[in-house]
Amino acid sequence: MYLEHFGLREFPFSITPDTSFFFKSSGAQKALNTLLMALHMGEGFIKITGEVGTGKTLLCRKLINSLGKDYKVAYIFNPYREPLSLCLEVCKELGVRVPESQMENQYQVLQALAVRMLELNRSGKRVVICLDEAQAMPVATLETLRLLTNLESQKQRLAQIVIFGQPELDEKLNHPSIRQLKQRITYSYQLPTLAGNQFDAYIRHRLLAAGHVDGQLFTSAALRTLRSHSKRVPRRINILAHKALLCAYGDSCPRVERRHVVAAVNDTEGSPGVASKQRWKALAVGLTLSLLMILVVGGIVIYNGLLAP
Repeated sequence: MYLEHFGLREFPFSITPDTSFFFKSSGAQKALNTLLMALHMGEGFIKITGEVGTGKTLLCRKLINSLGKDYKVAYIFNPYREPLSLCLEVCKELGVRVPESQMENQYQVLQALAVRMLELNRSGKRVVICLDEAQAMPVATLETLRLLTNLESQKQRLAQIVIFGQPELDEKLNHPSIRQLKQRITYSYQLPTLAGNQFDAYIRHRLLAAGHVDGQLFTSAALRTLRSHSKRVPRRINILAHKALLCAYGDSCPRVERRHVVAAVNDTEGSPGVASKQRWKALAVGLTLSLLMILVVGGIVIYNGLLAP
């Protein structure tokens, strides 16, 4: 497609989470530092929330890649499971072989997990369970996480749990039946959108990571338009930037111009396109003028009425 045309090694704005494209924005880096510090201190339960597209999955994978050989990680990317199913998935991630005769008994599965975690603990490894898209978890399954944090040796917890989810996760955690779980959250962080002064650096970072010579593929006007319509949400930035590159490639242009971003915006479902915004602006102006005309005419009528004998 456009890789050779723009001198790129790979697609710079893929929405697939790739840690080589991790951008150290103030929000993402603070979240990563918080996670690493909390895990190092042995905290048992950590929560990261953020709106759709803010980079939670990428942050999760960056965290896993940042943990050293002293950690054994269980990564659960689809936690929409019943309690027993979740326990079995954690067993699979940690290399626990549960006898078939015990697979229907949650208590026995938890016991098998405890034995494995003790083995890892004695060998100097810490167990970290990372759950992505945790807002999808049933309330009963969230309660199972509390049972996992109950597994302890004489000196410390056998598992540390990190959950990543959309803001709806907080609503679930307010459920009365799992209030004890919420009380165990020792660290929490809300992942923000990109700061306004980091937007251009984000675009340049991804272009450089994809092999571009200087990361200057977008004109200033194109960047301003992209910043405005993406709302600085990383996933939206990536979607619109990728489409804008396609448009520029189709026009055989060496750089992405504002018109290419406008075309990308108008082509994106769920996006208030530029043309649409202009129509609404024109409608608003028309309504304002109509209202002024009514007020003026009404004022003249009232004035003439007062002057009449």
